[in-house]
Amino acid sequence: MNAGKVIVGAIVIVAAVAGGLLWYTAERAFYRDVAFTPGQEIRLVPLTSDQPEPIVVDTIQGIDADSSPIKFRACFTTPLSLAMLTETYRPYEGAEPLVAPRGFDCFDAAAIGRALETGEALAFLSERNIHPGVDRVVAVFGDGRAYAWQQLNGSLAE
Repeated sequence: MNAGKVIVGAIVIVAAVAGGLLWYTAERAFYRDVAFTPGQEIRLVPLTSDQPEPIVVDTIQGIDADSSPIKFRACFTTPLSLAMLTETYRPYEGAEPLVAPRGFDCFDAAAIGRALETGEALAFLSERNIHPGVDRVVAVFGDGRAYAWQQLNGSLAE
């Protein structure tokens, strides 16, 4: 009877340690803060060109990881109006914000997704094929709040 308790206890301990390691690798291990230096700014693709150009942003923070091309997330504000953005930059169809790690709490993928569905926010193409098969997308709210992420674009599905 005691051997059974020891075995069950060992299994529980191993499972708890493995669960903790799994959580750490998914939420913390590979992420790093992004420095938005010249050449790394938030950019949008104009209607008249295929070349992305930097936009004006304030209070920006972002994370990324080398382990996957779709781990990039950013939160920022912009003084640019939705009217000006829609007249100048390419919209992005099929924008689906991806969930961010809990430690990056400025990015709420569910709320951004709902806002895109209702028209409260609009999505724009930031960079096509920033990695093969991956686009960077920017969603902007009417009050200037904005969010960026990278998502699969389906070009590698063939």
